Amino acid sequence: MLIHPWDAPHDDAEWQHWLAAHDFGQLAVNGPPGEAPLVQPLHFAYDPGRGEAVTHLARPNPLWPALEANPQVVLSVVDDYAYITGPWQAEPDGPSEHGVPTSFYAAVQLRCTAHLVDDPAEKATLLNRQVGHFQPEGGSATVAAGEAPYGRLLSGIRVLRLEVTGVRAKFKYAGKRSVEVRDRIATGLAQRGGPRDAAAREHLLRRREG
Repeated sequence: MLIHPWDAPHDDAEWQHWLAAHDFGQLAVNGPPGEAPLVQPLHFAYDPGRGEAVTHLARPNPLWPALEANPQVVLSVVDDYAYITGPWQAEPDGPSEHGVPTSFYAAVQLRCTAHLVDDPAEKATLLNRQVGHFQPEGGSATVAAGEAPYGRLLSGIRVLRLEVTGVRAKFKYAGKRSVEVRDRIATGLAQRGGPRDAAAREHLLRRREG
C-alpha cells in the first residue's frame, strides 16, 4: 500500500481510534509455493494494550496448513470509502472536465505473527475476550472447557492470536488538495449522500482542520 506523506495518520491515536470501530477485515495468508495468497474475511477483537488481535476459525478451514507453514500474515481493514468525481477535484483555474477522479478510503494493515491455539482452556479464555468485545452487555454464557453449553464445541474450532509486529495506516482524503478543492469535495459528498459519503466527508473535514 502506497502511503504519501499527506495520507499518513497524524499519530498512532488516529488509526487506533478508527480501528476500534472497525473490527471486521480480511486475513491474508501466504499460499503454498506457486499458489495465490489465501484471504479470509473475519471478525476480530484488537487489543492495543496487548498489541494483538484475537479471532477464531472452523477447524476444516484451509488456512491452517498455510499458517503452520508460514505464520507471517496481514490483517487488512478498509472502510469509509467513496468515489470522487473528476469535476470535484478540478483546480480552480482549470476546466472542470480536467479534474482527475479518485477514491477516498481509510485503511489499516496489521502485520502479525499468527499463534495457533488448541489448548481448550486457553481457547475458552480468548473466545471470552472476543465475545466480550462484541457483546459488552453480556447475554451469552461464558465459554469454559468441558462445560455446557459451549465446551463441547471447542474441538470444532481453532483460535488465532495475532501478535502485531507492524502497522501501516492510510487516510486518503484530499490531503494535498487546496482548501477550495476540499471544500468543493465536501459539498459534493454532502449533496450526493451515498452510503459512505458522510463518513468520507467527516474524515476530509477532520483532517483538514488537523
